[in-house]
Amino acid sequence: MKRNSTVDVQHRSQLALYLSLPILSWAFYDFANTIFSSNINTIFFPFYMDEVLGTNEVMQQVASTFISYANAIASLFLVLFSPLFGVWIDQTGYKKRFIVWFASISIFFTFMMGIFANLQMPTNFSGVPLSLFLVVASFIIAKFFFNSSLVFYDSMMGDLGTKEEMPLISGYGVAIGYLGTILGLLVYLYVGNSDFHRAFIPTAILYLLFSLPLFFINKDTPIPTSQRKPIKFLDGYKEIVQTFKDMKQYKAIFTFMIAYFFLNDAIATTIAMMAVYATTIVGFTSGQFIVLYLVSTVSTIIGSFAFGYITKAIGAKRAITMVAILMIVALAFAVFATEQWMFWLAGSMFGVSLGSMWVTSRTYIIELSPEEKRGQFFGLFAFSGKVSSIIGPAVYGTVTLWMKDYGTLASRVALSTLIVMTIIGLLIHLKVNGSKVGDDIR
Repeated sequence: MKRNSTVDVQHRSQLALYLSLPILSWAFYDFANTIFSSNINTIFFPFYMDEVLGTNEVMQQVASTFISYANAIASLFLVLFSPLFGVWIDQTGYKKRFIVWFASISIFFTFMMGIFANLQMPTNFSGVPLSLFLVVASFIIAKFFFNSSLVFYDSMMGDLGTKEEMPLISGYGVAIGYLGTILGLLVYLYVGNSDFHRAFIPTAILYLLFSLPLFFINKDTPIPTSQRKPIKFLDGYKEIVQTFKDMKQYKAIFTFMIAYFFLNDAIATTIAMMAVYATTIVGFTSGQFIVLYLVSTVSTIIGSFAFGYITKAIGAKRAITMVAILMIVALAFAVFATEQWMFWLAGSMFGVSLGSMWVTSRTYIIELSPEEKRGQFFGLFAFSGKVSSIIGPAVYGTVTLWMKDYGTLASRVALSTLIVMTIIGLLIHLKVNGSKVGDDIR
């Protein structure tokens, strides 16, 4: 059984695993960044945009377009840089160091969202206040660095235990992370049903506070300087090109990357748009949506823990298949929801599938990746996911823009495109054969 520099993993019980300081502090970073993801990405930034722009049904669709395109731009930057991140991991061994820098920048610009939203600027462009443009720009930067830190965070998981422990560690991290959502939602008690920009600064403070354990407890195991190669910006892309040339050797993992592209398309877009969809299409108040989101978060926590054990029992591939089917059912309920109970059911099912997809997919990447290329493949994992994070929101936003004169129908049609993406991802995933490098598709 392998030993690593972070923790002695020989013969430890599940309780010892969960209480290990490196694993606990690693999981608390999931707690911290999930506060950002839920409060900013899913709830209060969309509410703020709808509050400022959504004065009628047509402008509500315009607000949806703004939100979608802002998410797409942040993902575009990550697509450009994530291959380089994989090279940094493999060539330097540094993971925690980059998390500290990237998380700190994300926290700073989350704080600045609150500052800019409070500015009273007479300048506007096409009727849109300059302060809103500054908030959107800060959101794009904050989200880019938030997502960038996750490339290093996910890769760090492989240093925390044995291959057999990975499903439990992954599920533990996601479950602890979604407990952060519950704490983050307490900000709503301060914000209330208006002035949603007041949530930005408290969220930044919570994001920083719960990142500190990882900042101070976890350690990097850097590769000796004498063994490093000079790193150039294009190195990551060169490695991607080379890996594409070696497609036969890594056929299974590349097929899964393509499948994940479509599956993550639905996940990323739903996360970004569910708040506005629930309030403007299904008729939830902001307070009702907070309660709905709380319930779906509890579902996510339960699903994360459960699928850690399910993945260990039946394997990551079968577990991912189960999650994808659940996503399709949840999205279908959301598209056709005419009563709030239908969206309650959709939110709960999607909550289970959301956490479970991250548990199962991270584990599957580790199963499929050779250890010496794990950083590169996690970079590719982010690359695949974030390309889809451009396409999904961009398609959603374009549909709502083109069909804005049709009111709520525009958002229903936009959401239905995610069902199509999930079905395509599931069909491709089913073609992945084997759980180790070198297995082919049959």
